[in-house]
Order: sequence, then C-alpha cells, then structure tokens
Amino acid sequence: MNWFSNLYQNYLSRSIVEKFIVINILLFVLTYLFNTLSFLFEIDNNHIVDWCSLQPDFGVLLFRPWTILTYGFLHIGFFHILFNLLFLYYFGNLFLDFFNPKQFLVYYLLGIISGGLIYMLAYNYLPALRTQETLLVGASAGVTAIVIGISTHIPQYSLHFRFIGRVKLLYIAVGMVVLDLVQIPAGNAGGHLAHLGGAFLGFMMTRYFHQGTVLINWVEQMFRAKEKTPLKTVYKSKNKSYQKTTNKNEEQAKIDAILDKISKSGYDTLSKEEKDFLFNAGKK
Repeated sequence: MNWFSNLYQNYLSRSIVEKFIVINILLFVLTYLFNTLSFLFEIDNNHIVDWCSLQPDFGVLLFRPWTILTYGFLHIGFFHILFNLLFLYYFGNLFLDFFNPKQFLVYYLLGIISGGLIYMLAYNYLPALRTQETLLVGASAGVTAIVIGISTHIPQYSLHFRFIGRVKLLYIAVGMVVLDLVQIPAGNAGGHLAHLGGAFLGFMMTRYFHQGTVLINWVEQMFRAKEKTPLKTVYKSKNKSYQKTTNKNEEQAKIDAILDKISKSGYDTLSKEEKDFLFNAGKK
C-alpha cells in the first residue's frame, strides 16, 4: 500500500484549491461509475445523485441536511465540471495571493450554502418556478463566491485573455452577474439563481464582513482546546508592545502601498520582492 500512502501524502501537500479540485473530480468519477452499475443492474436511479443533490423542498432538507453542502461537489456532465474547475483553478489561485486558505474555505463553503438557500427560496416562493421539479448540483455557487470575492477586493486588477487583451476583474464580475440574470428565463433557472447567491455572499464577505476573519476566529476559539497551564506572573514590557504595534503599522502601510500599485498599474508590475511580501502577508 506504499503507492496509496504516497498518493495521499501528495494530496496533503497540495494547496487547498487543488485539494477541492481533486475532491470534485473523484466524486464526478464515482457518480459515473455508480451510474454504470445502475444501468447494468437495472437500478431505477443513481442513489449518489439522489442523496447528495439539493431539492427545493424544505421537508426533504430537514431529513437530508447534508445536501445543502454536498450538492456543491456533484456534477452532471463533462463540460459542467470542466468549466467549474477551470474557474476554480485560476481564480482560486489568484484568491490565495491575497487571502489565506482558511478564508478560501469560508468563501467557498458559504458560497455553496448561500446559493443553495437562494435556489430553495426561489422555487418555493416565485410563481414561475414553484411548480417545477428540479435538482441542484454543481460547484458554481462556491466558485462564483471566490470570483466575486477577489474581484471586489482588487477590482482594478487585470487578466490577460488571448485575442481580447487585458480585462479588469470588475468587468468580469459584473459580466458574470449580468449573464446569470438574463439567462434565468432561458433555462436552468435554479443554477443561475445559485450563482447569484454565491455572488452575493462573495461581495458581502469582502465588502462588509472583513473577509471572513471574524467568523474564522470565532470558530477557532469555539473548537480550540483549553490548555491547563500553571499560574505564573507575567511582566509586560511597554517597549516590546510599542515595537510590535510599530511593526504592524509599518507592515499594513506597505500592504496598502502594494495594493494601491496593483489598482493603478496591475499585478504584473510588482517586483518579485513585493509579490513575495504580499503572498506571505496573506498567510498570516
């Protein structure tokens, strides 16, 4: 079983973006393998899809609460997963240049939950959708939360596209939202509504909720084991406290200067030292 151990260790060494890509691919393959078995043994439906997809019925959610998350790791169709994972790879890695892995996890998972809730509310209360039978699958809401989250953080940052040229993240984000809005009547209304739920979550997290740091700190404090330590006298040094505050202020000033440079002339104009500094600062 050395090969399995090596494979597992290789997986653990990957970035959180790559880990989520692997999870999505494995579940995609598993779904299609089960689909083949269902056909061969004449099983009526694919139980993986049935038990992991999200249905608009709140009664079903009550008995299958995990589906508000698991639907976001399920894909039906090659191009469905291909485009989702391409967006996740490129925008997810860009996201990690400015945020840390814990923030990525918060945006991605809460984006899936937010998209699922918008989908359920729409199919229960909007007259045009209330009578339709549908299931929701796909990572699009989580991916959209990542895209809109980073676009809100650095809207003037530009990406270069072949045959098009440089396009600012602001325009990409607005274009994605507009496309989802206009495509709702054309079909897959649930999917587009879920995208909008993820987009709303990504925008709010970046613009108003401090990139999820408050939530992360709260969760860490809730699950952190309390270590018993003997009582001891602590002497505080005013000089050390002043030095730490000064260093923190200087670091924040440097981060602000680099972000300002990015907003004016783009990420590619940064020196290697500035990129490394920004990357390390995002891990803290």
